[in-house]
Amino acid sequence: MSEPLRAAVIGAGYWGPNLARNFRGSPDWDLVAVCDLDEARARKVVGDRSTVEVMTSVDALLARDDVDAVAIATPAGTHARLALAALDAGKHVVVEKPIASTSADARRMVQRAGEVGRVLMVDHTFCYTPVVLRIRDMIAEGTIGDLNFVDSVRINLGLVQPDVDVFWDLAPHDLSILDFILPGGLQPVGVAAQGADPIGAGQSCVGYLTLPLPGGAIAHVHVNWLSPTKIRQMVVGGSKQTLVWDDLQPQQRLTVYDRGVHLGEPLADKTTTNVSYRIGDAWAPALPEKEALGAMVGEFAAAIREGRAPRTDGHAGLRVLEVLEAVSRSLADGGRLIEVGSVDAAGVGA
Repeated sequence: MSEPLRAAVIGAGYWGPNLARNFRGSPDWDLVAVCDLDEARARKVVGDRSTVEVMTSVDALLARDDVDAVAIATPAGTHARLALAALDAGKHVVVEKPIASTSADARRMVQRAGEVGRVLMVDHTFCYTPVVLRIRDMIAEGTIGDLNFVDSVRINLGLVQPDVDVFWDLAPHDLSILDFILPGGLQPVGVAAQGADPIGAGQSCVGYLTLPLPGGAIAHVHVNWLSPTKIRQMVVGGSKQTLVWDDLQPQQRLTVYDRGVHLGEPLADKTTTNVSYRIGDAWAPALPEKEALGAMVGEFAAAIREGRAPRTDGHAGLRVLEVLEAVSRSLADGGRLIEVGSVDAAGVGA
């Protein structure tokens, strides 16, 4: 169990090099191969003097008996086919987000992983940042009290995507974080989405997503390709404390506010309510600066060795994907509140 596990990366485009670098740098892993249809691109990732093998055939890679796990960093439409083939070949699998292009494919992947007894993990990278791990712990420990609301803003200028709208491009980050920090994962009462395309791009470039949560809390996500300023902020409001995460402030990413509202008994006239405001201290916990991908590959190895589900398993990827599909259905239905997971991408009852 102390020997490094052996990994291969499939896909040497945008994200594959980051995965390869972290597998190579992890004491838990030995990177043995990088596979890409473009041999030159794969060779650029591994380097001319590297002992990591360059391959162009996925079938040949999966036939190797010196590969314990594969990391898939290819277009979403190929994830299901590659992951299912890898699972059938006895490999553990981590998949770049989104886990698949449809929830039907994601369900097949989750089911197959269970059948063959292999780990299926989705690379929800933000969930392995020190700040999100701290937020998750504070919610789980009851530090902030009962959850009242979550407000998340992810806006910037571009890049306008030709094949997906702003929801599918940016919101997966926020949805994966919500799924990670909320007890029981992301299971909203419904999804309502409003989008706009003021520049005529052919899909929503500005979007607002509302997610009523069990217990009366609510989450709101704002995504935007057209903002001249970049904002990456999440506010998590509880009955005891409120957390403000500003990802663009590396010196103080997380601030804890001991402030809130207390609703007392109705006053004597019965027409007004006694409302008091708690104005307490604000403080910033010390957080280490560690690369999230390094923690992710470490969690992948730990899940394999311990025979358990990883923190961001296939079910987490499926929950996020089901919300995104509900977003698309809500947009098509004028922003109406839509049940999550009621139909799959083909319109068939789930």
